[in-house]
Amino acid sequence: MVAAVEKGAPAWAPDPVRSLAPETLGPGAAAVKVVIVGGGIGGLATAAAFHRQGWDIEVLERAAEFTEAGAGLTIQPNGLRALDLLGIGDVRRIGRIADPPSGIRAENGNWLIRNDVEALKHRFGQWVTVHRADLIDLLLTAIPAETLRPGAEARQVHPDGTVVHTAGTTSGDLVIGADGLHSSTRRTLWPTAPQPRYAGYTTWRFLAADRAVTASVETWGRGARFGQVPMPGGRVYCYAMANAPAGSRAGAADLRERFRRWHDPIPALLETIVDETVLQHDTYELPDLPRFVAGRVALLGDAAHAMTPNLGQGACQALEDAATLVEKVTALGIGAGLAAYDRARRARTRMVVRRSRQAGAPAHWTNPILAGLRDAALPRIPGAVFGRSITPAYTWPN
Repeated sequence: MVAAVEKGAPAWAPDPVRSLAPETLGPGAAAVKVVIVGGGIGGLATAAAFHRQGWDIEVLERAAEFTEAGAGLTIQPNGLRALDLLGIGDVRRIGRIADPPSGIRAENGNWLIRNDVEALKHRFGQWVTVHRADLIDLLLTAIPAETLRPGAEARQVHPDGTVVHTAGTTSGDLVIGADGLHSSTRRTLWPTAPQPRYAGYTTWRFLAADRAVTASVETWGRGARFGQVPMPGGRVYCYAMANAPAGSRAGAADLRERFRRWHDPIPALLETIVDETVLQHDTYELPDLPRFVAGRVALLGDAAHAMTPNLGQGACQALEDAATLVEKVTALGIGAGLAAYDRARRARTRMVVRRSRQAGAPAHWTNPILAGLRDAALPRIPGAVFGRSITPAYTWPN
């Protein structure tokens, strides 16, 4: 959910993009090797940035190929700034420059929150929508093919930089655990850490045929919601969430039935999909970890701070992680750089995880009285209140 900002709010001016200069190794010194465990957005962005500086890299990915099965992705202003710092700003070329979300509607179409789109753009900057697979392809063009190792699933990661995986053993001066919610890196180095926690609802994602959708909108019902986001090429990225027991499954026909009485164009969008095009994943978040670093190993992205998708910040926070990690390690060396990364990222990501959980909670109320009070109260809350709630997520670096 993205909330409105007060009209006339002062523009936020980002810092000039800083180049990440290579670390000085000295004459005759061996190149530093970075091993990245996980070939998703955060892992590949980190690999591309380190390679750009001349460091040796190796990327281990458990899947048989480097690709992304997801649907759409909105890269918000803080994520775009992170990509700029990483030297991957040409994501704007493959994506669609988009307006900020227009707000939140009730299932009958009435507006619950109406964003001041121009104020959001003025204060925070650009939004870009892109297909996840297209972003992965863009990142892969910045990484030498010979450094990519598909089909190498990490089994154990040691603090000294040794990674035991299904294709052998790899060692590095620095290891980045970017291997997702069920991270092997986290499991082996943080064995007593709490397990991921089910949020109580499942999420469907899919691309629908164009139905003249021109704005990003989320709709709230009782215990369910639906979002629509215009994408490049005339497609529409859609997502739906509904309260459900963990592990339950529903297909396209079930979605059409669940949302058939919701406002247009939701039923029409659902008419264009089939089961093969719908991805369903239960929604989890990761309880706070005491640290993101152990020895020469750092966690990044969902492996460190998996969050609910309510603010659309999962990929953006992984990109922030990548930019911060590369900058700190490059400037300070591995030991001091990892410590600085840990200090910088734990407090911020904890805040975003918490705010994301809070932002989505009212959409999943099932009590009709509470839901009715929500729908009556939200349109009456001043935009400045919503603006203050969302500002910390977007204003990075600060």
